[in-house]
Amino acid sequence: MFNLSELKKRRRQFMAAIDKEAVIILISAPESLRNGDVHYPYRQDSDFYYLTAFPEPNAVALLLPDSKGGKFILFSRPYDVIEAIWNGHTIGQESAKKDYGADEAYSIDQLEARLPDYLTPSARCYYLGSQNPVLIKRLNEVLSRASQLPCQEGLVDVTHAVHELRLRKSPYELDCLREAASISSQAHIKAMQACRPGRYEYQIEAELLYEFYQHGSRAVAYPSIVASGGNACILHYTDNRALLKSGDLLLIDAGCEYQSYASDITRCFPVNGRFSPEQKAIYELVLKTQQALIDAIKPGVIWDSLQAHCVQIITQGLLDLGLLKGELESLIEHKSYKKFYMHGCSHWLGLDVHDVGCYKLNKKWRPLEANMAFTVEPGIYIAAQTEGVDEKWWNIGVRIEDDVCVTKDGCEVLSQAAPKKISDIESLMCTHSNGIFGKAPRK
Repeated sequence: MFNLSELKKRRRQFMAAIDKEAVIILISAPESLRNGDVHYPYRQDSDFYYLTAFPEPNAVALLLPDSKGGKFILFSRPYDVIEAIWNGHTIGQESAKKDYGADEAYSIDQLEARLPDYLTPSARCYYLGSQNPVLIKRLNEVLSRASQLPCQEGLVDVTHAVHELRLRKSPYELDCLREAASISSQAHIKAMQACRPGRYEYQIEAELLYEFYQHGSRAVAYPSIVASGGNACILHYTDNRALLKSGDLLLIDAGCEYQSYASDITRCFPVNGRFSPEQKAIYELVLKTQQALIDAIKPGVIWDSLQAHCVQIITQGLLDLGLLKGELESLIEHKSYKKFYMHGCSHWLGLDVHDVGCYKLNKKWRPLEANMAFTVEPGIYIAAQTEGVDEKWWNIGVRIEDDVCVTKDGCEVLSQAAPKKISDIESLMCTHSNGIFGKAPRK
């Protein structure tokens, strides 16, 4: 359950960054139609949720900064007995005040009538906007009629201010990220145990979803990638339909949400439970790279230095394996490594799986600070028919990804429960195969 005192603190911090003569308007995410009259499961706009925890669509919140810490007004759907019969309970205005901390709460139907009461002659209008054209149109119509007010100039976007706050996680947020990572780690273990030749990628995906639901998460943080063989060389593969074949690797990039906070974990393992020599060589290089990056993380480290460190280790490793030829510095300068490693090694993590926050300040890469959370995810991908590469390396795609949080003198690996050492993976898969399938994995 969300923490009301945490929400009040967030709102105070946010309003302190905005001038006192202001009206800050928060707009909920719209519902999204799947087909016919069926909607996708609703997910609130992350900025709106960060400041209110209010989970329903068709809502507008006002924040009014003042010397007493500010005011929170919420316009939302009214409680409706008939609607409750068809679609379930709505929160309504009394619960908005009692359970969500709104100082005032009104029906969304009263937005046009009541919003002008808060638009004083000296007020500036700011907004945190989702892509909700219906509510934005309604707000702009109100503002266009307020011809004597500064707000007639339109809404000024201040998402950057709340995004800076979201970048540094509170103890409550870190607990949510830990739980999301813990649940997802158990799901990855379950996937390793369930994997065997002859099953389909989507059946392994089903094991992941089962574990998410069983442990208190009913949402994925992003569509799960369950990619075997050559599919693992497709960075955003989500078809998840292929047959699992002995001799292939299976790359799983999957994470759940907990209290709307994301996890993002990638593990890679052999379908038959044993790494081939080539698979092992690539895997050990990626794991070595990831561990070096994790060891380097601490406050003050410049963000882009992690990527530079990652590129150097991977390029040298590819040289050592004979997959690249030439001088290290020249290969890095000409980005020759991109033939096998073409993405960044990290991204912020929080309410969004690719969370908000600038990576640069004043055009310079920002230094890490305590309580920043992000992923560490080097990878190597060798697709079939890769020019100049012996076919023994083809269809090997390896990415190893963990969620970390910067501490005062290093970092905490939030997803450490998901096995990633080769010996641990092979032991886990072999033990489970002996007990369930009647024989140990074979090459």
